[in-house]
Amino acid sequence: MRRDQPARGHHLVTADRGFATGAGLGAQLAALGVRRVLDRIDRGLDEGAIDVTLPDGTQRRLGGRKAGPVAIVALRHWRALARLMASGSVGWYRAWAEGEWASPDPVPLFDLFMRNRHALGEAGRARGLTRMVNRIKHALRHNDRTGARRNVAFHYDLGNDFYAAWLDPTMTYSSARFAEPISPGEPLDVAQTRKVRMLLDRLALKPGDRLLEIGCGWGGLAEIAVRDYGVHVTGITLSTEQRAFAEARLAAAGFSDRADFRLVDYRDVAGTFDAVASVEMVEAVGEAYWPAYLEAIARVLKPGGRAAIQFIDIDDAIFADYALSADFIQTYIFPGGMLLSESRFRKTAEGAGLAWRDLDRFGLHYAETLRRWRERFDRAVAEGALPGGFDPTFIGLWRYYLMYCEGGFRGGGIDVAQVTLVGAA
Repeated sequence: MRRDQPARGHHLVTADRGFATGAGLGAQLAALGVRRVLDRIDRGLDEGAIDVTLPDGTQRRLGGRKAGPVAIVALRHWRALARLMASGSVGWYRAWAEGEWASPDPVPLFDLFMRNRHALGEAGRARGLTRMVNRIKHALRHNDRTGARRNVAFHYDLGNDFYAAWLDPTMTYSSARFAEPISPGEPLDVAQTRKVRMLLDRLALKPGDRLLEIGCGWGGLAEIAVRDYGVHVTGITLSTEQRAFAEARLAAAGFSDRADFRLVDYRDVAGTFDAVASVEMVEAVGEAYWPAYLEAIARVLKPGGRAAIQFIDIDDAIFADYALSADFIQTYIFPGGMLLSESRFRKTAEGAGLAWRDLDRFGLHYAETLRRWRERFDRAVAEGALPGGFDPTFIGLWRYYLMYCEGGFRGGGIDVAQVTLVGAA
């Protein structure tokens, strides 16, 4: 890498430009009452506890009234709480990146904030002017056709070599489905293959059927569908990196004549298909475009055809507050992204003529998947297996992202599910 060339992933690390991260004058003035934030968090921890060391060296336990995770936090500067008050999870990440707080394991902390989401209320959310600024900034990343391509490239075109360094050999970047009870001994690739089969089994596929996959990733589902179900797969993506990998993968397996991959927006898909599969793609659509996404599925399905979707949603009770701003994930990781509200998404699906069938949730499986990814990522970093060009700031951001998501799933406020949508006969 040339000395004047930005590090790989630099656009993620600097993605908060234009966002409010809680370091401005208003936030500093708010810090005059920052100790009261600790009292508020203490009152809101119905389950679990936080053992915090304060900047002056004193220690305090927050919560601890009922069983639950115990997080250990060293608060090194009061500014960290000012950022949390002003900018929620965006400011809290920035405080971590600046060394204003630390923890030997942040996952329990993220778990606690999600587990106690109702009692904590807006204690961990942006507010006031910073919320308005961040909401406007996030809205500018909306997913029209141009924006969707830009947002997908932001995340997925970090490089196939980057993802291959820490994903399992199936190159699957979505929740696995482990045998229950979940065991750390089950290989991740086995659990990923189980997930794909459970999704495909919802579609009642027959040899020769035509399957559309919206958001084809690196071709793992397509390979299983072609090889084991005897179907023809059309996979669509907006990532040039993923398309190239998927084409090479199916060609190497000898299936290039039974799968084609296209750089096509879901809104522009033509033709009729026997079935549709889509795994954790709809989170990149955004609420404003849910109708277009579901209408596209209804349009391309043959009469009575089935679609199987795996999606991530957030507790309906906090969706409205979540939608009012931009959180850490939307700011740094998935621009334009939005988790689903199951009730709102289901209503939209039914409005498009799609019947909602057989919802199946497995959020703790995602927590385990994320834990495995972090282990693999850490090992790749330690062994020098991560491709060149990624600097320590990016590596820290990516670890934080994996821990943040794991804690959210463990706390139960976000979940993953599979559902079958059946078209009109």
